[in-house]
Amino acid sequence: MPTYSYACTECDNAFDIVQSFSDDALTVCPECGGKLRKLFNSVGVVFKGSGFYRTDSRSGNSVKAETKSDSSSSSSDSGSSSSSD
Repeated sequence: MPTYSYACTECDNAFDIVQSFSDDALTVCPECGGKLRKLFNSVGVVFKGSGFYRTDSRSGNSVKAETKSDSSSSSSDSGSSSSSD
């Protein structure tokens, strides 16, 4: 079950609570009865394995080949449009 962080907008009481996904969010501060807001923290993400780095997905030669094929396809497109006129 996830842990959620809340802070009161009136008394600045901050706390964490373990709640189920199906539980409703808390709205009332247990200390003063004020309005609560949910705090969001950054999540640490770790990518493990191959395929996540730029060097894993393609080699230096294929990048050059893609660039050449893109430029040749744009010239062939302009040639086909002039021949259809």
